Amino acid sequence: MSMVKFDITKLAKFLPTVEKPVYKQSLNKKLAWTGLVLIVYFLMSSQLFGNVYGVSPDISSQFKSIQMLFGSEFGTLMTVGIGPLVNASIILQLLVGSKIINWDQSDPDDKKKYEVTQKVLSIAFCFLMSFAFVIGGAVPPVNNALPTILLVVLQLGMGGLIVMFLDEIVSKYGVGSGISLFIAAGVIKTIFIGLFSPCIAGSVAGCVLFSSGNPPIGHVWSVLLYITNSEFGQIIIPLLPIITTLVVFFIIIFAQGIAIEIPLAFSAVRGFGRRWELKLFYTSNIPVILTAAMLSMITLVGGMAARPTLSDPNMKCGFMGCIETTQNGDQPVSGLVYYLSAPRNLLMDAITGIFTSKDLVRALTYLTFMVTVCVVFSVFWISTSGMDAESIANQLIDSGMQIPGYRRDPKIIKGVLNRYIPPLAVLGGASIGLLASFADFTGALGTGTGILLTVTIIYQFYEQLKNERTDEAHPIVRKILEG
Repeated sequence: MSMVKFDITKLAKFLPTVEKPVYKQSLNKKLAWTGLVLIVYFLMSSQLFGNVYGVSPDISSQFKSIQMLFGSEFGTLMTVGIGPLVNASIILQLLVGSKIINWDQSDPDDKKKYEVTQKVLSIAFCFLMSFAFVIGGAVPPVNNALPTILLVVLQLGMGGLIVMFLDEIVSKYGVGSGISLFIAAGVIKTIFIGLFSPCIAGSVAGCVLFSSGNPPIGHVWSVLLYITNSEFGQIIIPLLPIITTLVVFFIIIFAQGIAIEIPLAFSAVRGFGRRWELKLFYTSNIPVILTAAMLSMITLVGGMAARPTLSDPNMKCGFMGCIETTQNGDQPVSGLVYYLSAPRNLLMDAITGIFTSKDLVRALTYLTFMVTVCVVFSVFWISTSGMDAESIANQLIDSGMQIPGYRRDPKIIKGVLNRYIPPLAVLGGASIGLLASFADFTGALGTGTGILLTVTIIYQFYEQLKNERTDEAHPIVRKILEG
């Protein structure tokens, strides 16, 4: 009995797609398309233009980490954000990299299968994640009627599909990728609001301006308010997050420049070569993305499993711990969801003297988890994504390059690269986990993971712009890239 094989590429003609440009786009046009997509993103993530009908206004702050990771805004059309794209890409990358699905990306037919499968998975995740967010309480509907739930899920899923198309527009007509663009834009928006918003927190009547009794969200305004009222002892409260955010930014920028240079030479042409940089963050921001995704899923499952207690209506408990509803939103207070969540005001608590032994245990548990899991994902990623020493050695040989002083043999080059790549995977994974934890402990605006992702994305965006033709770009853009 013969087995019928299904060719997934046949689905390509039924899947909506953005066609590639028929001619090379100028840098000005690429920047214009990128800016246009960014405007659409902000409109979709605003409560005014992207509001979803049937969603309760009581959105829990417990899932802020998911919003940061997926560049989303719960309760709007950007609720699922880039989550479907990221999840589909990671799952398919792991399946192909581990040879569970034996596709060769250099083969046009296999590459087509990969692209179609990724799009099908992304579409499926748009609605699966929407359903999980609604059922899990991350985006609660106004009532539990089935039609209302289905309507909210449909709107959120359609928002995810729009994000897919926006990502394709950026990839084909703009600069970089939509995934990176939306993550960075979401974090920068959060930091900007945290710095300059004059509105008070928790207002249900829109933006209510701050007063002496109601401090604003924006830390800059809080500093000015305390100076005006001569409350100099209180300035440290809004000033500390600003300082720590700047410190974390500079540390990450410095770490981006740490690299080992390996000389390469063309085997066919004497006297020509270049230097190849192996950066400290060899696997880039992939380990912290995967770790943050795991923590987000733990938070989501913990919230779904928690149920209100009879003794305290503001307390919900489940097998993963308890969550308390406070004025600042839902906060984990015990169990796994507590010890695997970052103590955001650890540095402030230490300064004000309210630091406890329970906070120390929580901080050490979170730090150990972040560093360990980032190392594991970093090592795992190089072996499944073609970044290991053997794969790189074969790529160098195929491109006609070699390491001066060594024979042009893949095994010899692999031995040389093995001195650097595995240690860098471990050290880079541990460093990025440590940096993310440190930024979280200091209460830096945008969270440690968000700042890490944003800095690395902006750096990659800058590197890509430098490789573009700048002679036809706007003078300001040209001055930035060439200066």
